[in-house]
Amino acid sequence: MDPSFTPILIIVGAIVAFFILLYLLPVNLWFTAQLSGVRINLLNLLLMRLRKVPPALVTNAMITSTKAGLNITSNDIETHFLAGGNVNNVIKALISADKANIPLDFKLATAIDLAGRDVFDAVQLSVNPRVINTPPVAAVAKDGIQLIASARVTVRANINQLVGGAGEETILARVGEGIVSTIGSSANHKEVLESPDRISKTVLSKGLDSGTAFEILSIDIADVNIGENVGAKLQEDQAEADLKVANARAEERRAMAVAQEQEMRAKAQEARAKVIEAEAQVPLAMAEAFRNGNLGVMDYYRMQNIQADTDMRGSIAKPGSSPSKGDKN
Repeated sequence: MDPSFTPILIIVGAIVAFFILLYLLPVNLWFTAQLSGVRINLLNLLLMRLRKVPPALVTNAMITSTKAGLNITSNDIETHFLAGGNVNNVIKALISADKANIPLDFKLATAIDLAGRDVFDAVQLSVNPRVINTPPVAAVAKDGIQLIASARVTVRANINQLVGGAGEETILARVGEGIVSTIGSSANHKEVLESPDRISKTVLSKGLDSGTAFEILSIDIADVNIGENVGAKLQEDQAEADLKVANARAEERRAMAVAQEQEMRAKAQEARAKVIEAEAQVPLAMAEAFRNGNLGVMDYYRMQNIQADTDMRGSIAKPGSSPSKGDKN
């Protein structure tokens, strides 16, 4: 190699090394931090880069928190970043809470952030309450009239319950349950229509925000409409069901009566057959009596006269019949 190129290579190598050093050591961030009153050294910034933590993120967060009067260390910020948290959101939430005199420390803020909730939005919700509109809730009073009510629930965030506390769905479910219970305990629907604030007072007194991430400030009934006459409909359905049961029982009794009638007719036919069979034996017995000499001719005619007299009396006893001339003789 030509010795004349050695100084040029040294200069180029020095320039490259200088830029690499500037990349590894963010001097501009360190200088900005010093001007902002944040005590952080270059070695710590170098270690952040080696740990794959953005030095600019930590430095800017330190500057913002220091200017706001918060006592937060770079180690706390770096730990929260490595845990997957949103550093900027936590810093903004802490500053907003401090200005609004809301008790919120860095540990609780990071816990809320790591739990998946927007801690900055929670602080804003604590300052500016939110109104939640409930869906229409149908309930039936004791007189059977259905009422459909909807309410507006004013809530604010409960910072201490954000971790592990129930959400808006629980609030809506509990308010709906309270509306149904209050309307259902009313003697008639007119009481609810006359004073709908009874619903809000009763529901609000039950402490529905217990165990939730919100604090209920007020419950206002927005609308109450009359629905169906559920009591009359149920009575109609019950009457129809009773009618079907009665018809079934009547049909059963009719079928039993028809069966019994058929059975009696069969018995009558059977008895009539026995009588006919017995009457058929009479001529045979008389013939046998003639042969044996036990019955004479006069006895036979006497029996014929008795039979004729019996027939005449039977015909006279029937309505609309009259004896014939031969019967009179």
